[in-house]
Amino acid sequence: MVTHDFARPSVPHAEVRVDLDAIRANVAELAVRAGGADVMAVVKADAYGHGLVPVARAALEAGASWLGTAVLTEALALRAAGVTARVLAWLCAPGERWSDAVAADVDVSASAPWAVGEIAAAARETGRVARVHLKVDSGLGRSGAPRQAWAGLVDEALKAQAEGVLEVVGLWSHLAFADEPGHPENAAQLEAFNAAVAFAESRGARPEVRHLANSAATLALPDTHFDLVRPGLAVYGLSPIPDQVASADVGLRPAMSVRARLTLVKRVPAGHGVSYSHLYTTDRETTLGLVPLGYADGVPRHASSGAGAGPGAPVLVNGVTRRVAGRVCMDQFVLDLRDDAVQAGDEVVLFGGGEGEPTAQQWAEACQTISYEIVSRFAPRLPRTYVGAGVERP
Repeated sequence: MVTHDFARPSVPHAEVRVDLDAIRANVAELAVRAGGADVMAVVKADAYGHGLVPVARAALEAGASWLGTAVLTEALALRAAGVTARVLAWLCAPGERWSDAVAADVDVSASAPWAVGEIAAAARETGRVARVHLKVDSGLGRSGAPRQAWAGLVDEALKAQAEGVLEVVGLWSHLAFADEPGHPENAAQLEAFNAAVAFAESRGARPEVRHLANSAATLALPDTHFDLVRPGLAVYGLSPIPDQVASADVGLRPAMSVRARLTLVKRVPAGHGVSYSHLYTTDRETTLGLVPLGYADGVPRHASSGAGAGPGAPVLVNGVTRRVAGRVCMDQFVLDLRDDAVQAGDEVVLFGGGEGEPTAQQWAEACQTISYEIVSRFAPRLPRTYVGAGVERP
């Protein structure tokens, strides 16, 4: 009788490979660079596509004492997986699952009095004290209380603290130009944040942590470290300031590689159109190789090459770097392999961290984007394979 395993990965001929030893090494390096500040490893967006729970555990093993997520669902998933470390979830809307957050000992953020009110109500409902970080908009113009509304937010939170339903454990903000360390706005935001902290403390706030620094600030702006730094991209071994320093320059190792196998190899004549709209046409008799990954998997359509497109993203096949030929499709793209000795089943490395492998930064440059977007966009149908210490082998 024939049986079928319907739980097998959707794309068994491709994978995202994640090196947890690289995650550990990166977090350890960031802890050194943070000086006396604690490290919050930011694991939002499924740990930038690397896998929420495995990365969180590796980061904690390496010395991170906090974890950061954007949405509450991610923080609750960590708790469901048995992760007990401090977790902050900061992107919350009216009607949020505040009671679940309080019950699960998840720290939450408030940027407006309505959030304080809803958090306090959840704390009363659960009979537990909520841990709250108050966020000020020091100049980014995104989340956080405007400076003119900061006093109202602080007073509302301290009133609820006096009632015993919440504790203001953090004061925080976010930088707009940390990836440009010399930009004058960094100094302006630092001054604004210091003023906001001083005001809150003058009203009676006694925060456990003050935090401002992201990856770039952790590496390049020591005055912003305060009690806690929040590296995200750097945890995954990628430089947040690639025009100034490469990952290796600051002791970071890329943790992700994306790999596939050629599903078809064929010879075609000169003048043969390749993929939709024939943006790319062969200039000689050549070998085309089909890679079974496309934009539904996370390969950017901007990785395409040819007329009206970019140069094509680099791909390594049998030790030779080639570029995407023509339009990236939903589930596949094509390589012009010239006269390379290749066959169906040969491994293709889109990017990684090994010697000679293209990098996520090179893909970002080819696609006119940032490496954050490259690594975080790969879809769940592409299986994650973990390597490194502590990974169980089949």
